[in-house]
Amino acid sequence: MSCTLPVPRVIHPGSVPHLRWGIVGTGIAASFVHALHAHTAQRAVAVTARNAAKTQKFAAEHGIPVVHHSSSALIADPAVDVVYVATPHTLHYELALEAIQAGKHVLIEKPVAMSAGETRSITAAGRAAGVLVMEAMWTRYLPQTDIVRQLLADGAIGEVQLIRADFGFAMPFDLTHRLWNAELGGGALLDAGIYPISFASSVLGSPTSITAAGVLAPTGVDARADLLLTSASGATALVSTSIITSMPVIATIMGAAGRIELASPFFGPSGVTLTTGPIGSETTATWRDEAFETLNEGLGYQATAFASYVAESRTESPLHPHDEMVSIMSTIDEARRQVAVAAAP
Repeated sequence: MSCTLPVPRVIHPGSVPHLRWGIVGTGIAASFVHALHAHTAQRAVAVTARNAAKTQKFAAEHGIPVVHHSSSALIADPAVDVVYVATPHTLHYELALEAIQAGKHVLIEKPVAMSAGETRSITAAGRAAGVLVMEAMWTRYLPQTDIVRQLLADGAIGEVQLIRADFGFAMPFDLTHRLWNAELGGGALLDAGIYPISFASSVLGSPTSITAAGVLAPTGVDARADLLLTSASGATALVSTSIITSMPVIATIMGAAGRIELASPFFGPSGVTLTTGPIGSETTATWRDEAFETLNEGLGYQATAFASYVAESRTESPLHPHDEMVSIMSTIDEARRQVAVAAAP
C-alpha cells in the first residue's frame, strides 16, 4: 500500500493586511520581530520595555521607529493596530485587558495567562470588544501542523488511540531566574508543558480526566510533571514536561492503521513522518521543513495567520479557539494542583 503526505496549505504573506505591531517586552520578542520583518508583510512600529537602554538598542537593531516610555503609552498609540504581549507570564492578564479595552487586537505569548479564570476573562473581553485575541501558540500555524490536520481529517491512521508528546530540558538551578520563581510564573508546566498539552488538545480536545505526577523544586514551582489525559473518545495522551530532565521533544499520534510522528523539536518547523500498514510491511513517507535556516524564523506563520483573521473580522483563531485556550489552561491548573498536593507534607 502506498503512503503519501498532503501538501501543506500556507497563507501567502502578501495576501493579508499589513498591520502595525506594538511590541511589549524585548525578550522572546527579538525572535518574533526578526521573523515578522524577514518573512511577512507585518511591521513592528513601536516597542516598550522596562529597561530604557535595552529598549532603545532593541528598536535600533530591528528598525522600529518609536520607543514608548510605558506600555500604556504604546497601547494608546493610534499608529498601533496590534499589541504583542511578550512580558513574563504574570503580566499578561493586565496588559491584555488594557489593550483590549483600547480597541487593539492582541497576540499574547504563551501561556496566555496564569490560570483558566484569567484566560476566560481575557477572551470574553476580546469578544465583547470585537477584537482578535490570540495566544502565540505558533505550532498551530506551521506547515507541518497543517499536514497533520489533513492526515487526521482523511483518516490516514484510522481511529486515534494514543498520543505521546514531551518537552523538557535541564535548567541549572538559579534562584534569580524566572523559571525557578513562583512569583514570576515559574515551573515546567506553564513554560514548556503548555506545548505537549496543547498538542494533545489539538487532536483529542478537552480531557475528561487528568492524572498528574511530578516533583516540586525547593522554590515551590513544578520541576517535572507527567500527565495522563483521557478523552471523550476513549483515546489517551501521555505528556511530559520538565526543567530538570533532558527530553527528546517529539510527538507521536498513534491510530488503528498507523502513526504520525513529528520530529524534534515538534513544536517548531521540523518534519512529519507517516507510517501505515502492518508490522513487517509498513510503508512510510516523510516531509521535512527546510524553508528556514533557524527554528524561530517559523514564528512568522502565526503573524500572517493573525493578519488574515483580522481581515475576516474574527475575534478568535479557528485553529486555536478561545474555549480551547481556556481548556488547556484548566488542564495546567489541575496538573499544577495535583503535583503540589502530592508534594505537600
